Amino acid sequence: MIGNKNIQIIDLGKMDYQTAWDYQEAVLQQQVQRKREGLATENFLFFVEHNHVYTLGKSGNLANVLLTDKELEAREIQFFKTNRGGDITYHGPGQVVGYPIIDLENFKTDISWYLRTLEQVIINALAYYNIAAGRSVGETGVWIDNELLGKQRKICALGVRCSRWVTMHGFALNVNNDLSYFNHIIPCGITNKTVTSMQQEIKNVIDEAALKNRLAVEFVKLFS
Repeated sequence: MIGNKNIQIIDLGKMDYQTAWDYQEAVLQQQVQRKREGLATENFLFFVEHNHVYTLGKSGNLANVLLTDKELEAREIQFFKTNRGGDITYHGPGQVVGYPIIDLENFKTDISWYLRTLEQVIINALAYYNIAAGRSVGETGVWIDNELLGKQRKICALGVRCSRWVTMHGFALNVNNDLSYFNHIIPCGITNKTVTSMQQEIKNVIDEAALKNRLAVEFVKLFS
């Protein structure tokens, strides 16, 4: 049977992290149930914006959070231990977060391929804005000037979970967000590189709606 490669693009707007996590879990379980019943699965790409939150991946190190619980509360920053891969990262206003919930059996059952393809979606979208980005060997995510020692900066973090080949979680692209929030963590547990945003790179505010459209185009192009 040929897998369903149609992808539904849905913008959830602003949503707190726990609500979005619960929503993803519900959609994932719906698709897993469809597989059990021998029905065709659906594929989604959800866009969302979160309030200030730090999330720690299942293999992450709590020492990479540099604030105490009281300091987090005082700054009104939430904190969650999650079931995705990766270490610590930040989500907040001005950042475009994408949660693909897709059945890899509709595409290719290979997590490494999936992560590299997600990275390519971001790389292609950034190129549309004349931002040259690429990969770092052995490090998941999208980087700028990664070949220039001391100038490497991360613009997009990735972390996913997969259950019966159905994915959840995804990518966080720094667009217009306040990068100072990264000063209170060791982003992704990497100590010798910095973070950046699209706004910082091109010195201009990005139209986030237009960017989401571009990301959706690149996503559908590469996955469909």
